[in-house]
Amino acid sequence: MSRTLVVSAPGRANLIGNPTDLYGGAVLSCSVDLRARVRLEAAGELVLATEGRECEIRADRDLAPRGDLFDVARAVLAHVGVPELACRIEYASEIPLRSGMAGSTALVVSLLHALGAWLGRPLGPYELAETARRIELSLMKVMCGYVDHYMCTFGGLRYLDFRGKGIDRSDGEQPFATVEPLERWAPELPFVLAFTGVQHSSGAVHSPIRERWLAGDPEVVAGYERVGEIARAGKRAFLAGDFERLGALMNENHALQRDFGGSGESNERLIRAALAGGARAAKLAGAGNGGTIVALCREDGIAPVESALRDAGAAALYRPVVVPGVTLEAD
Repeated sequence: MSRTLVVSAPGRANLIGNPTDLYGGAVLSCSVDLRARVRLEAAGELVLATEGRECEIRADRDLAPRGDLFDVARAVLAHVGVPELACRIEYASEIPLRSGMAGSTALVVSLLHALGAWLGRPLGPYELAETARRIELSLMKVMCGYVDHYMCTFGGLRYLDFRGKGIDRSDGEQPFATVEPLERWAPELPFVLAFTGVQHSSGAVHSPIRERWLAGDPEVVAGYERVGEIARAGKRAFLAGDFERLGALMNENHALQRDFGGSGESNERLIRAALAGGARAAKLAGAGNGGTIVALCREDGIAPVESALRDAGAAALYRPVVVPGVTLEAD
């Protein structure tokens, strides 16, 4: 019997608190209206397809990474296992590649959820987020925290608390993140996202700073403790509609990450442009050295900020939008 299944998951923009999801902190984050999408169709063999290319998977040895467009799917299949699968797995993404909006994670979450549904073994949302993170960290060798995986799974506007999550515990001992939906009580979202056009590697940004943190560098340890405090204060300011306070906190968040070497000239150019265009604040929306920045605009001043960002060479502009997380669109 013919069967077709479609799953999608959104990207995300971190508004404040990042990257303390790597350090037991907290992050206020919002989805973006760009999605990765996976389509499974019954077939005689297991075939991967993306961007007009195909790759047949016959055995476990075919799941070894090759540095191509199929490595994300290979990693998910390596976790799930291939003996039971006879289907065509086609995938694509609206999220720009390596743009700092969790594009690869959205694809991992979509693939994992789709395969679970296909095999009749769906994961609950918390297990889905944690498993997706484990695949990226262990199989794809990506230095990553947790916020991307939770946001691609849950979507929406969320305050996420990662206290108790750290490298000194096995996966079975790690608490789930606390996921708090804020869209019901939140004011409007006067934010603009600007993609630098520079593809980045989050691991290349995070790894050197993480090594300093693991070595007990007092500057980094104290800095990320402060960013965790900033996230909690930012949540309060956001819900109270105190955008002056929120802007000050966002700028402090970015200054700390920039001073640790976590930004980049392409990011700083757009941040300077956003502030010159009237934004209250501007900071990294993910990791630096490219990717995307987020600007907090004044209520009547979004257009001038967007104009300034275009003039400064932003490759694309987006808005954070409250949209659903991972979704089974058809089965």
